[in-house]
Amino acid sequence: MTRLTVTLDDELHQALKETAARQGRTIGSIVEESLRMRGIRTMASARDLVAKARSGSGLDEDQALSVALEETRRLRGK
Repeated sequence: MTRLTVTLDDELHQALKETAARQGRTIGSIVEESLRMRGIRTMASARDLVAKARSGSGLDEDQALSVALEETRRLRGK
């Protein structure tokens, strides 16, 4: 596992610490969950997801990628 140093606003850091304590979790687990919820994935993972979606959809690779990008943007609110 890799370590990462992040600089946070003091108020946000305090809120994160309180949330972790309240939920009985580590700060790291909350950060990891947040990144996954935002769709942060490796390129290989993203390609696997597109391949799975495409296999049952009848779309070609470009069409499947386009749909995946549209959904990602929609979910991220962009």
